[in-house]
Amino acid sequence: MSGRRITSCRPVALVAAVAAVAAALSGGTASAAPMPVPQDINGDGYRDLVVPAPGATVTGHDRAGSLVVLYGSAKGVSAARRAVITQNSAGIPGSAEADDLFGASSALADLDHDGYTDLVVGAPGEDVGTTLDSGAVYVLWGSAKGLVSGAALPTQVLRRWGAGADVAAASGPGRARVLIANHNFTTELTGPFSRSGTVGSSVPNEDIGWMRAVAYGDVNGDGVAEQIQVTGPPNGSSGGRVLVDPVPGSFPPPLLEGEGLNAAVGDVNGDGYGDVVAGDPDEPSQVGPIGHVGGSVSVWFGSAKGVALDKAPMTFHQNTAGVPGSSERGDSFGAAVAVADLNRDGLADIVVGAPGEAIGATSGAGTVTVVPGRRTGQLGTGSYTFKQDTPGVPGTPEKNDLFGCTVTAGDLTRDGRPEIVVGASEEDGRGAVWVLPGGTTRPVYTSALSFGTGSLGLPAVGGTMLGGDWQQ
Repeated sequence: MSGRRITSCRPVALVAAVAAVAAALSGGTASAAPMPVPQDINGDGYRDLVVPAPGATVTGHDRAGSLVVLYGSAKGVSAARRAVITQNSAGIPGSAEADDLFGASSALADLDHDGYTDLVVGAPGEDVGTTLDSGAVYVLWGSAKGLVSGAALPTQVLRRWGAGADVAAASGPGRARVLIANHNFTTELTGPFSRSGTVGSSVPNEDIGWMRAVAYGDVNGDGVAEQIQVTGPPNGSSGGRVLVDPVPGSFPPPLLEGEGLNAAVGDVNGDGYGDVVAGDPDEPSQVGPIGHVGGSVSVWFGSAKGVALDKAPMTFHQNTAGVPGSSERGDSFGAAVAVADLNRDGLADIVVGAPGEAIGATSGAGTVTVVPGRRTGQLGTGSYTFKQDTPGVPGTPEKNDLFGCTVTAGDLTRDGRPEIVVGASEEDGRGAVWVLPGGTTRPVYTSALSFGTGSLGLPAVGGTMLGGDWQQ
């Protein structure tokens, strides 16, 4: 195991489409994530899981980065049906170089409307010409053969700007869109997207500053996904500002200052409107309305008028009634969040990673908590947690595994029961992912699978960050 001490988790919000309208407008990709919500890349009717390894060594180049696609089927995913993709793969733009961090962020959407889901990939460490760490963003085109071709998308070339630090994509009614974050601002690309990488328009928003995460999601039920943008933490707060559809040239009021470091959208109360879910895993350095020792998650409920800027969110943490455990410094509860209707009651449940959670005397082993959606009342009732020592879940909790540092959810078997996918970036120092099949009301732990670098055909090198990680 790595002995690296947890400081703060990079935004890893991971979101599943939980209502027909959300799926239609975004392809189920309202996420800001290294491990995006599964979607059908090869057109066989099954969703496919994209597992990043941004720290992977490629032909001797440290941290060049790679992606592994695990193709869905009626029997789920397996290491036998996989494709390992790097910038040295045929048809993929660029070439693998040290510290590119290819796969540090990713999002799925059908950008060219050909019926195959495309993958948008960020490489924030990419050098562009002589401009160091300018970052780059690529689209890899889905096809019956998988991801076998791609193009670079337009980004601003600026030294150490880190374009592709996060990405989001939407492909619903109207033109497809891609939202790109660098370390300082965002740019939205609007279709049509061509196979050569040209786009209809490119609109930067340089008025917010210090970006952490981006997402798309419909919060007012009009069928068009709103932008969700999250900044770094201001003024000593533990979380940043969450903004909905900020307009270039202005600085709109945030939902609340200090409320999150990642964002996801899903219908948690079943009213047909997407709700904004923000995880804040960091410790507050000053008392505030949201930040909580050990981390917290806040929810702003959508409506026909969108999300009310003047209404406080509903917040929960490990000291909330019904949520297992207790809030302790360093838990990093909220480091990763995903939403999916796991028990098929019409309400999106919230999957929360707490990679810093100690299990007994084992620090940083990590846990995952599921908080069921509710039509009314405080979230928390009926919550449950699982970890590596839960019967049936492969593995053993070890120091600084960081189980739960990334999470996503989606139906990989087309049985209507979403799988939960969990990443542990420091498992064996290289990272690993777990796939827990969906059950009637909760995951079927006894059928869970785990994949490490060896089973996925990646070099057994420390720092691979299989499944994605923070501070990449």
